[in-house]
Parts: sequence; structure tokens; C-alpha cells
Amino acid sequence: MLLATLHHYWNDEVVKANLSIALTLLGALALGMLVGYERSYRGRAAGMRTYGLVCMSSAALMVVVGFGSMWYGGVPGALRADPTRVVQGVVTGIGFLCAGVIIKDGLSVRGLATAASIWAVSAVGVLFGAGFHAAAFMFAVLCALTMSLLHRLERRLPGRNTLDLSLTFRQGFCPNMDELVAIAGARGYRVLHDSLTIAFADNHAEWRLAAIAVERSRALSPALLADELSKSEGLAKFSITPVRN
Repeated sequence: MLLATLHHYWNDEVVKANLSIALTLLGALALGMLVGYERSYRGRAAGMRTYGLVCMSSAALMVVVGFGSMWYGGVPGALRADPTRVVQGVVTGIGFLCAGVIIKDGLSVRGLATAASIWAVSAVGVLFGAGFHAAAFMFAVLCALTMSLLHRLERRLPGRNTLDLSLTFRQGFCPNMDELVAIAGARGYRVLHDSLTIAFADNHAEWRLAAIAVERSRALSPALLADELSKSEGLAKFSITPVRN
């Protein structure tokens, strides 16, 4: 009985469908790798392999719906899938993967661009799998250009840098918030009062706060600011971390 049904899987129509799906997977893999190369070039953890697999998998799940009549060799009673539910499942599943690349470190949140681009490349795969090849190619190119060119444009436009400051004061030194605000203001920064957290360990007061540059071009660079802090008599140690989002 089993041998008698094998011809359903190898008739001309099914073979052509398999060839079409294979070409779709190769195209989706290429588009995913195109977008992933930008992340790989910038040294990110998610690179060409991750993006290629996400795009190809999304395309595979989408394209197979289009051949629903040939499922299980096209035998009577074969299931019919709803494309909209497949898209919903792809988006939900990729969301879990995206959450894994987002890392919060203090005031900095890293991996947002990578997560957004992984989610976008899954949409590229869905488009390609649905047969919109030109639109998928354009979407992939736009994703790559957005991550590579808009980052440079963003840096050229007027903006404000935010620094995450961790200050450990010497034993017996009593820091003054007003003096700290005045010192930061003289160097082009405004202290965000609601970001202040205070801790006390090993007889040392530890302050952590954020300071935002009033004007990026006029604010003291983190390197020069570190040089000044190193000469402060009241500080035992410190750290300066540019906030990334």
C-alpha cells in the first residue's frame, strides 16, 4: 500500500513544485545573507548565517502554503493551510529570537538595531516565499542601506550624547549634588537627576547617574572628561560609558 502511493510524491507536477521551492529557498538565503553581511561587517554577533537562515526559513514556511494542494503527495483529504496564520507564526517565532539579542547594560540598550533587522529580514523571506520576488529584493536592499547609511547620517545630524557615569568617592568624602551639576554644566553636560542611584560599599559612596550633552559639538569628549576626573582628589575610581540605544 505504501509503495503504491509513492508515485504521488514523484509525478511531474510535484517535482516541478519541489524545484520551484528549492529556487525560492536559494533566493531567500541570498537576500538574507545580503542583509546579514552589513551586521557581520560591523562585527555583530548575528551575521550572514543567522540572517540567511531566518530569511530562508520564513520563505520556506510561506512558500509551502502556496502548494497546499500537493501536501502529502496531493492525496485526497490533504490539509489546507491559512497563509495569514503562517505569517503570524513566523512573526511570533522571530520575536523570541529578536528578544535574545537585546542586552540591557545599565542605561545602555544594545542589540536593538540587530533585533529590528532580524525581524525585517523575516518579512523579506515572507515576501519572497509569497512570490513577490522584486519587492523582497527591494526590501532587502533597503534594509541593508538603512543599517549602513542611516547610521552615518544620524551621526552627522545635530544630536545629544548621553554618558553613563559611575563615581566611587574616597572614604570620608561627602559628594555634593549641586557642585556636581555645576561641574557638569561647565563642561557642556546636563545631569539627569532622576537617573541618580546611590550605593555605599566598603566605606565608599558610589553614585551612578546619566549626563546628557547640551550640544554634541561643544560638550567635552569622554576622553577629556576622564582625564579631568582622574585628577579629582575626591574620586577613588570612576567609569564613563556612552549610552547606546
